[in-house]
Amino acid sequence: MNTDQKWFDGFDKASFAVNGTEIFARFGGAKGKPALLLLHGFPQTHAIWHRIAQQLKDDYFLVMPDLRGYGDSAKAPGEQDHSNYSKRTMARDMVELMALLEEKEFFLCGHDRGGRVAHRLAVDHPAAVKKLCVIDIAPTLDMYAATDMTFARYYYHWFHLIQPSPLPETMIGANARMYLHAKLGGWGAGGLNYIEPQALAEYERCFCRAEAIHAACEDYRASAGIDLDHDRASREHGDKIQCDMLALWGQRGLIEKLFKPIALWQAQCAGTVTGQSMPAGHFIPEELHAETAQALRGFMR
Repeated sequence: MNTDQKWFDGFDKASFAVNGTEIFARFGGAKGKPALLLLHGFPQTHAIWHRIAQQLKDDYFLVMPDLRGYGDSAKAPGEQDHSNYSKRTMARDMVELMALLEEKEFFLCGHDRGGRVAHRLAVDHPAAVKKLCVIDIAPTLDMYAATDMTFARYYYHWFHLIQPSPLPETMIGANARMYLHAKLGGWGAGGLNYIEPQALAEYERCFCRAEAIHAACEDYRASAGIDLDHDRASREHGDKIQCDMLALWGQRGLIEKLFKPIALWQAQCAGTVTGQSMPAGHFIPEELHAETAQALRGFMR
């Protein structure tokens, strides 16, 4: 790790009681300027944004939470229908968090699972979202519908994590650190060199716990069940994202190989969808932090 690389210097941190749970978040930057909510994905925490935060802190009031079940946020056991880990529930967490921070309208960006939460948030709470960016995802319903051998080989964890508890929890828990490193070093990332030691240590601390592994499985179980029900209902009712969208995806990842993200997102968005592939794998905010920050700044004006 570069000795001159700051680690969330100047940002506050706190836990917030929202929507029946506790959400940990870092926040700070330019209070009074537009708010930007940044949502991480699996198997990470808000730490994925630490370099981007230093580059955007003079332009935005940044809010970087740990999603429920991740990081230092609460990790409740999953309910029978997994609804407490639905993206609708997670989106409500974020809306209530932003309200506590007196930010009822904000820019929104999500990577991986955070992008799926952001998608549902924009559909369910259109008045809250000024612009939306999703990083390295296509709509969940479209991705499941397109499942073939290539998809299953690359994203096998989508089908492993949704198996009934405690099978995947037990298997991952047998060597959680090895599993975490395999995930972080895969999906086109080409190893772990893109992650600073302090960030990797945070991911290890937060993921390698039984309750965190269970919560991650519940996140995916929800996505394979109740989230699909919500997505189908939204499409049947004609409910779409109302703001403009930016989609970013990695040239070495699955989205580039199998999907047409601009067309898929435009079908779900009443605004204008723009985007581009980037010379990275899946973990774009860390692999290309400067380029990601530049893209966000250019889009979220």
